[in-house]
Amino acid sequence: MPFTPLSPSRRSIIELAVGNLLLGTLGVFVVESGQDAVSIVFYRCLIGALALGLYGRWAGWLSLRAASRGTLLLAVLTGVLMTGNWVLFTAALGRIGIALATIVFHVQPFLVLLIGAIAFGERLTASRLAWVGLAFAGLVAAIGPEALLHGVDGVYLIGIGCALGGAFLYAWVTLLARRVTGVRSPMLTLIQCLVGVPLLALLDPVSPMVLSGTQWGWLAGIGLIHTGLVYVLIYGALPGLATPVIAVLTFLYPASAVLVDAAVYGRLIDLGQALGLTLIVLASLGVTLGWSGSGSRISRAATRLSGMTSKRTS
Repeated sequence: MPFTPLSPSRRSIIELAVGNLLLGTLGVFVVESGQDAVSIVFYRCLIGALALGLYGRWAGWLSLRAASRGTLLLAVLTGVLMTGNWVLFTAALGRIGIALATIVFHVQPFLVLLIGAIAFGERLTASRLAWVGLAFAGLVAAIGPEALLHGVDGVYLIGIGCALGGAFLYAWVTLLARRVTGVRSPMLTLIQCLVGVPLLALLDPVSPMVLSGTQWGWLAGIGLIHTGLVYVLIYGALPGLATPVIAVLTFLYPASAVLVDAAVYGRLIDLGQALGLTLIVLASLGVTLGWSGSGSRISRAATRLSGMTSKRTS
């Protein structure tokens, strides 16, 4: 049977799906490396920069001639913020687990809406505001209302704070990256990695001589797979796909993270976390696809359901 090449749209779907599924395995590499967040992200930036630089040279996009000085400064600023995001999210993975950290981090699109409205005067419609409310009802359900009201151990709260802090910084990266013109998306990621290397070197990451061969393998995987390969796949796929397809495929990331956490470490999400993830996914689809009208009703119903869940689990 003759080989039939994939159509460009089907190839883009596969690339985006694979990229998001691979992101869901990041937490395993982080945990198994056995290193602190600063050291993990330092080597992520170093190895990721080498991988992206070599690929960019081969693909022919290592050029900044179309970028102004102001654009380059903005790109460097996104590098500082992205480095902070990576460190905080990595710290969260080690404290609250892969699934919960990923679920909490996915309120990031709604922080983009709020920050964009406050800092840049971007329009925030009533329906979008309702979806934001739904997402944060999902966040409360995922964290656990009893944790917010009565408190839990410090490690849990720090982990939640790190995930939210990472989401906040990544929201700023998203907003500022829109204003970086003349720089291709993979090139921007390369710049961010190059900024992260000297920045984190100042914080004394673990010496390469101390790392075992196994630890080097996990760290190399984070740099090569989750920074080099994943970003090339995702950025290469996005231009060829419609917004609804992107919106749906993006949530393969948290879904795969939940499954990986359960399969590798036996950590199953509870009812509140499952509800939280469902609400965040629904709200994100509502915002991305422009659903309107029913957002506020769904948000009110979700808030009531979150309260019922907290009573059953507390």
